[in-house]
Amino acid sequence: MNRQAQAAVMFLLGGALLHAGTTDLYLRYVKSGLRPLVLAAGVVLVVAALATVWYERKRAHGGGGHPEPGVAWLLVLPVLALILIAPPALGSYSAVRTGTALQPPYGLDPLPASDPVRLSVVDYASRAAYTHSLRGRTVRVTGFLALDAHGTPYLVRMALNCCAADAQPVKIGLTGRLPPILRPDAWLEVTGVYASRVTRDPVNNGPIPYLRVTSARPVATPADPYDETWNK
Repeated sequence: MNRQAQAAVMFLLGGALLHAGTTDLYLRYVKSGLRPLVLAAGVVLVVAALATVWYERKRAHGGGGHPEPGVAWLLVLPVLALILIAPPALGSYSAVRTGTALQPPYGLDPLPASDPVRLSVVDYASRAAYTHSLRGRTVRVTGFLALDAHGTPYLVRMALNCCAADAQPVKIGLTGRLPPILRPDAWLEVTGVYASRVTRDPVNNGPIPYLRVTSARPVATPADPYDETWNK
């Protein structure tokens, strides 16, 4: 690859990082707190690309160099395709094949006095599996639906440490008044009450607490499909 093509690839990659960092697209790859680093990396790559083009033109005009063949720019096309086609967030396929990442919580914030209490999947699962703080409370939780090999429904959110590559599921088993059609990867806002039942994940024997559903409604996929509450 000649230097002009290298500069083009750097420019495209830098532009894609800037585009991702100024929109919600970067949330498909890394956690929200890394936005400044994504933007900084984009700026560095764009500046490096422009500097490379400037240097090569100066060398060609002042040093007797020969212009590089323009066909080399075609090398950027597959790179452009890889950059602009964002992968979907991890969903039910990964969730049912990966053990729950739920761990005992280090500490939990006090619950608000009024019901329903809006909780993340991680927060509900932590309280339901390791405390009794949800007894008698009505909660509202949002996640995507996953069905195991036996058709057991779970409400899931992929928990993120740093980036999508390390995302792991946290699962809540669902009982009670469920929708008549359960479609994997559909996002639901579930309202229900604490259920004392806890089963073990067949993948890694981790705890899966349950929620008794009183109502459920479909919702749009959130801008940030991952759950970062356990590392904030």
